[in-house]
Amino acid sequence: MTELRRTPLYDLHIELGAKMVPFAGYEMPVQYPMGVMGEHNHTRIRAGLFDVSHMGQVILRAPPEALESLVPVDVQGLARGRQRYALFTNDAGGILDDLMVANRGDHLFLVVNAACKDSDIAHMQAHLPGVQPITDRALIALQGPEAEVALSRLVPGVTAMRFMDVAVLDWNGVALWISRSGYTGEDGFEISVPDTSAETLCRALLAMDEVAPIGLGARDSLRLEAGLCLYGHDIDTTTSPIEAALAWAIQKRRRVEGGFPGADRIRHELADGTSRLRVGLLPEGRAPMREGTPLFASAEATEPVGTITSGGFGPSLQAPIAMGYLPTALARPGTLIFGEVRGKRLPARVAALPFRPSNFRK
Repeated sequence: MTELRRTPLYDLHIELGAKMVPFAGYEMPVQYPMGVMGEHNHTRIRAGLFDVSHMGQVILRAPPEALESLVPVDVQGLARGRQRYALFTNDAGGILDDLMVANRGDHLFLVVNAACKDSDIAHMQAHLPGVQPITDRALIALQGPEAEVALSRLVPGVTAMRFMDVAVLDWNGVALWISRSGYTGEDGFEISVPDTSAETLCRALLAMDEVAPIGLGARDSLRLEAGLCLYGHDIDTTTSPIEAALAWAIQKRRRVEGGFPGADRIRHELADGTSRLRVGLLPEGRAPMREGTPLFASAEATEPVGTITSGGFGPSLQAPIAMGYLPTALARPGTLIFGEVRGKRLPARVAALPFRPSNFRK
C-alpha cells in the first residue's frame, strides 16, 4: 500500500477534531464536530473554509495556443486576470480531467484534480514546454455568502474581484494567489498560500464568527446541489464533454477550428447531438439513490437504460438528489424514470441542473 500523504494543514485538522479519511492519496478531513449537515448549512448561510491542498497547482510558461492543443477551450481569448473552466480530452473525445486555467500575464496558472494531478502533469510535460508543478504552496477555499466580508478583513482588495477573476494580493508581506470561484455554487475564493503561512492564514480566518471548517462530506453535497461534476464519477475517459452537458465550456472559435484531441467526435456531437446526457434526478421518496444505482425506463423494464453517477441527500432542498446518464430521449426535465434501490424500483423525475440557483458574484 502507498503511504497516504498529508497536506500542510493536517495538524490543524486534528486539532479541530476532524475525522480523517483516505482521499486521492491523502489523509483528508471528511467532517468536523459540527457534522456534515451543519457544515453544509453553514457554508450556504455564512462561510466555510476548505483545505484543497491535495489538488495540483501548475505554472505553465507556454503560449496559450500550445495549451489549446490539449483542451477544447479558447485559451488565447482568456483576458489577463481571468480564469476559465477547461477539460483535457483524449483522442477518443473522452475527458482526462477537468481543470481551471488562469491568465496571469506572462504565464498561465492551472489547478487540476488531486487524483489526476500526476498523470495531468506528465501529460502536459509530454506535449508542452514550460510546465512547472508547484509543490510549496497550500490551497484553501473560502465559500459562502459571507466569504467576501471575512476575507476582505485580511485582504481588502478582494472586494474588487468578480466571479472568475484572479489576482495576486498581499497579506502581511505574503503573496496570495486568489481566484473568485469555487465548487459550492456560492460566492467565494480559492487561495494559494505558501506552505509556511497556510496555517496562520487559516487560523486568522477561523477566528472570525462567519467562518467554520468544512470537510469532504459537505463539499460533496454542496457541489451536487450546484450540479457540478466530480471527476472519476460523473465524468471520465469514456465520457465526452457533450454527453456530460459541458458543451458551454467549448467556445465558438474552438468549435469551428477544432485542433484539440477528440475534435472529430466532439464537433460531431455538438452538431448532431449524442445518444445520452448527464441529467439531474429528484427521487420522489425519501430514500437517496446513490452512485451505481441502475435506472430503468419503467417499473417493469428488464434492462437498465442508465446509471446514477452521484447521489445523496440535498440539505438545502431537504430531499434526495442525484445526477446520472440517461438516453437523450429520456433526458427532458419532468420525465419519470425508476431507480433500483435494494431490489425495489423507486420513482424519480429528471430535473434541470443546478438543483438550486448559484450565487456567484457576476
